[in-house]
Amino acid sequence: MLSPLYLLVEEELSQPVDRRVTAMATAIAARHGGAARAVVFYGSCLRQQQLDGLMLDFYLIVSDYRAAYDQRWLARANALIPPNVFPVHHDGLPAKYAVLSEADFNRLNGPETRNVSVWARFSQPSRLVWAANDEARRAATSAIARAAPTLLAAAGSRDGESPLDWWRRAFALTYSAELRAERKGRAGSVVDADAERYERFSEAAIAAIPASVVSGGWARRRIEGKILSVLRLAKASATYAGGADYIVWKINRHAGTKFELKPWQRRHPLLGALSLLPRLLRSGAVR
Repeated sequence: MLSPLYLLVEEELSQPVDRRVTAMATAIAARHGGAARAVVFYGSCLRQQQLDGLMLDFYLIVSDYRAAYDQRWLARANALIPPNVFPVHHDGLPAKYAVLSEADFNRLNGPETRNVSVWARFSQPSRLVWAANDEARRAATSAIARAAPTLLAAAGSRDGESPLDWWRRAFALTYSAELRAERKGRAGSVVDADAERYERFSEAAIAAIPASVVSGGWARRRIEGKILSVLRLAKASATYAGGADYIVWKINRHAGTKFELKPWQRRHPLLGALSLLPRLLRSGAVR
């Protein structure tokens, strides 16, 4: 029997999107042939219901990393520090997509990982815009249904909080466990922008929290999360074309800053990306 939370997630994932989003998802899946299992649309473009002038965000779920790539080193990089992230353009729109195997997508949405990156994102609204078949759709839905209980459990007990305050506190904790280029209060605005949705999901998400899940550990999560963010930044300089420019664009957009890359930083993207970190941290653009 399907849980109430699974049914809520399934309904949300199936809501219609702009045809250009569907076309982009189909193009992303085609890049990886028979390894593609599902494509999920998420992020600011979905929340704002705006595409033009923004970069669309997707996750591509694949059956196996070796099957997803022609180059073996990309498969190894994806398995070692998931996900790999790639740029793509279609119908005049820019996008980026992260690649995870079905096994990693399920694991990273659950409480067995301290890393917040995936379950924090998929506790928020998303759309399943392409699937290889019904089995792939069910697997992606089941994985995403793990995210919200993981988020709330990790934040600890409510202690008299309203459900919305619990969501807000949980997202604030996850933002503190990554290098984030966001204005203060961003975590709360995610909830406030769609409060009815979070109210509607609360009862089912709380009921789905496993009794064995242990909350807390945020000091360790913050250290590990920021280290992992730096490692992903370094990896992106090798796997993501124009990665340093994208990183600066995103920081400027979210933090309201005006950083610019020097020519040598574009010629040497790994060193360029890493060289930005001290300045970004000092300025508070990245926390």
